[in-house]
Amino acid sequence: MKLFLDQIHKIDQGIVEEYLLFWQPVEFKRKTLITSEGQIEKYMYFVKEGLQKSYYLNDGKEHIIAFTYPPSFSGIPESFFTQTKSNYYLECITSSSLLRISFADHQQMMQKYRPIETLFRIGTERLLAGIIQRHYELLAFDIETRFKIFTSRSPHLLNLVPHKDIASYLRINPTNFSKLLRSVKI
Repeated sequence: MKLFLDQIHKIDQGIVEEYLLFWQPVEFKRKTLITSEGQIEKYMYFVKEGLQKSYYLNDGKEHIIAFTYPPSFSGIPESFFTQTKSNYYLECITSSSLLRISFADHQQMMQKYRPIETLFRIGTERLLAGIIQRHYELLAFDIETRFKIFTSRSPHLLNLVPHKDIASYLRINPTNFSKLLRSVKI
């Protein structure tokens, strides 16, 4: 996790060591709901092993927002940072090994150490930039272009994530996704 944090923003190793003391290991089995709609996200997670998905439910149909996998943060970020109810779900696709920190401990460390706050400001800025890019791709590109962008950015997920979930993430009908998988050179 130290290397991951350093890639966001380098801070004094003594501060990082103290911060990491607050992160506790947790294990979840496949298909475990970590956070449900209506819950307040109590933890921020760091993925050591496994895959997770966040999704909305509309008329019983999943609409995938994101996939998380090592090394990355996971959770429902806006619920965690604002301590408001989540509008969607976080579920394990596979058995998962995570580290987690509580909202109170995270806030305490950000108040104590300005570099921790800076680290998460920069991380949040990158998250926002990624969300805006994804929004643009969904609005501006046809299904084949979205598929090609996804497969160039995250080809490893094609063998790890159910194709119906990737199709949902890309806003492509599963049948059209299968056709693209067969016809587009990756």
